[in-house]
Amino acid sequence: MLSPLFIDTFLLDYHLGHVLLLAFVASLLGVLPLKSQKVIAAVLVTFGLIFSMSPYTTMPATYILLGIGLVIVGPLLWTTADS
Repeated sequence: MLSPLFIDTFLLDYHLGHVLLLAFVASLLGVLPLKSQKVIAAVLVTFGLIFSMSPYTTMPATYILLGIGLVIVGPLLWTTADS
């Protein structure tokens, strides 16, 4: 069994941006087998909003800029998707 001290020292190296990025990649990998551009666009917009609305003090500004980019790219992907 792992000691709580080992787990704490492992988790101290990560912040909210890392957790959100891991969830974003996992959700993208989860919807890729569906082969639907609209579902992928919805995931992009959702995580773009989450990245851009999360507190800037808990993660670097790079993740917030990533969120703004995802909010812009998501609707473009939605409009170019086939019906």
